[in-house]
Amino acid sequence: MKPDELRRYAEMIVKGCIAFRRGDTLLQRVNIAHRELAVALAEAAYRRGAAAVDVEYDDARVYAARIRHGSKAALGTRTSWQREQMRALGNEDVAIVQVMGETELHVLADLPPERVAEDSKRLAAGPEMARIRREGRLRGTICAWPTDEWAARVYPGLTLEQAKRKLARELLWFCRLGPKDPPGHQGWTQHLAELRRRATRLTKLDLKEVHVHDRGTDLRLKIAPHSMWRGGGERDHWGRQVAMNVPTEECFISPDAGATEGTFRCSRPRSFGGRVIEELSGEFRGGRLVRLKAKRDSDRDWLARYLAAIPNADRLGEIALVDASSRIGQTGLIYYNGLLDENAAAHMAFGSGFAKTRTVPIGQKRYGVNRAKTHIDVMIGTDALNADGVTPSGRRVPLVSDGAWRF
Repeated sequence: MKPDELRRYAEMIVKGCIAFRRGDTLLQRVNIAHRELAVALAEAAYRRGAAAVDVEYDDARVYAARIRHGSKAALGTRTSWQREQMRALGNEDVAIVQVMGETELHVLADLPPERVAEDSKRLAAGPEMARIRREGRLRGTICAWPTDEWAARVYPGLTLEQAKRKLARELLWFCRLGPKDPPGHQGWTQHLAELRRRATRLTKLDLKEVHVHDRGTDLRLKIAPHSMWRGGGERDHWGRQVAMNVPTEECFISPDAGATEGTFRCSRPRSFGGRVIEELSGEFRGGRLVRLKAKRDSDRDWLARYLAAIPNADRLGEIALVDASSRIGQTGLIYYNGLLDENAAAHMAFGSGFAKTRTVPIGQKRYGVNRAKTHIDVMIGTDALNADGVTPSGRRVPLVSDGAWRF
C-alpha cells in the first residue's frame, strides 16, 4: 500500500474495529511477513494515546516443530506469561488485532491431523477465555495483509509486485476505503450499520427453520428458540462498538446443532492445515456429518481425521448468508483465504457455535449452540443461491433468491 493508504487502513482498524481509546494497550498477533502493517498499527495506536503496543510474532516452522516433535504434554501448552496475557485480554483497556495473510503454508501440509487437533483442543480448552468471549469482554479483530506467497497464489499471471499491489487495492475496496468511498473510514462504519440493520430484520422474522439450496446444496437448518442473527459487529461488555472481522459481508446465526439435515457442496476451495481442499461435499443426518468427499482423497482423509479427533466438530456451529452485493464476491476471484472467501459467499462452519446468537445466557443449557474446540468455515453459496426462512406458522419467507437479498 502507498503510505497514505496504509495509514488510512491502520486507522480504520484501530478506530473503526476495536474502538481504541487513550490509555488502552494493543496486542498484535502477526507473522513476520505482516511487519509493515504491524508498524502502521503501532503508529496509529500511539497517535490515539496508547499506553503500550506489544507484538507477538507467529512462526509456521516453530508451530510445526511443536506438532511434529513435541511430547504429548507439550501440545496445547501455554507458558505462565501466555496465560497471564490471555487473562488480560478480558480487561476493558486491552485490545487485540490478529493479522492473516498466508506464508510458508507448505510446512503445515504434512502434519498429522490428530496432533493438530489435539493442540487446537487444548489451546481452546481454557474456561477463562470461553468466559471472556461469552461475556463480550474480548475486544479484538481479525484483518488481512498481502504477503508474497498469498498474492502469488491469487494472481499467478502477474509479477509479485503487481500481485501484491492489486491485492492491497482490493482489500482497501472491500473495507470501503477505496478512492470513491467516503473519507476516512465513514464508508466502513456505514457498511457495518447496514449489516446490523439486516440482522435485526432477520431476527424479527422469528424463523424456526432456514432452507438453503444451491448447486449441489440442499440443507435444512433448525433455528432454536431465543435465537438472533448477527452481522456488522456488536457492542462489547463496556458498550464499545467493535467489528471482529475485516472485511465482513455476512449475517449469521448458530443453528440448532442437533437438527441439520441434507447435503452440501462447497463452491470454493478451503485453505486449511496448509492444504487447499477442493470440491468438498457431504451430507448431514440428525445434525451429524455422515459423508464427506473431496477432489483428492488425501485431503478428504486429512480433514475427516481432524474432525473425528475433536468432539462435536462434525456438527454445524454457524450458517451465514452473503449475497451478490458482496464486493469480495463481485471480483469473481478465489482468494484461498478463509477471512476473504467466507465473506464472498454464503457459508457454514463445522464446530463451535456462537453464544452471542442467543438472547438468553448460554451455560449448561446450550439452546442448540454447538460446543466444540474448532471452527472451520466452508463456502457453499454461488450466484444461484436461494435461502428461505420458515416461520412458526409454516409460512415460507424468501431471504435470498438468485443470489440477492429479497427483503
